[in-house]
Amino acid sequence: MSEFRTSRTSRTRLVAAAATAVLAALSLTACSDGTGTKDEGAAATSSAGSASGSPSASTGGNSSSGTSGSSGSTGSSGSANGSNGSGSTAQTSAGKAPTSAGKPVTCEGSNTKTVAAPLNRPVNHMLLTVTNTGSKTCFLYGYPAVAFGEAQSVPPVIEESQPQAVVTLEPGQSGYASVSLSATDGSGSDGRTEKSLSVAFYGRSMSESVGKTAHPALPAKGVYIDDSLKVTYWQQEMDNAINW
Repeated sequence: MSEFRTSRTSRTRLVAAAATAVLAALSLTACSDGTGTKDEGAAATSSAGSASGSPSASTGGNSSSGTSGSSGSTGSSGSANGSNGSGSTAQTSAGKAPTSAGKPVTCEGSNTKTVAAPLNRPVNHMLLTVTNTGSKTCFLYGYPAVAFGEAQSVPPVIEESQPQAVVTLEPGQSGYASVSLSATDGSGSDGRTEKSLSVAFYGRSMSESVGKTAHPALPAKGVYIDDSLKVTYWQQEMDNAINW
């Protein structure tokens, strides 16, 4: 009886061990199978990656499209602005350049005021004062072309009075010349009294007068002149004019 129990117990243990071995084999088979739990995890990861990748691609597409659109718009705007700028520059370049406010002009009757005043010293002399009344610097070229009364010619100039440089008048500045009216010793001929005076201005070439002629007033009694009449060159300073 005791032997039977021992035999039964051993058989039971053997069956249990066999069952355990079978379960272990099934567990190993399940773990190594590509369609088991690991497959579900991979599928989930792949699915998540795919789902995540799709919006990313879509966003990237929109971003690329947006950047391209923005660049295109900016480029087009820049091109348009550039074209307008170039057109404006070309138009300005093609147009006539504006005259510089500082560019000197010739002094003449329309941009100056001329005053004639008899002098006590030297005797028988008259001072011409020309003041720049314009907005630009002007040049007083040569000497005044004076004509008393109905004279058809201008008197000669005193060559020794020629200055080293052209007289330049800024707006508001004055230039000077003196007129020797008659001989102090009475040696002059064809003496007469004149009550009107015109002063013309030479251009740079000194070949002819330019611009408007000035008509400064003379004393009511007029001035006495004779054929010794002569003038100085225009001077920058009054003292240089009355020394002759």
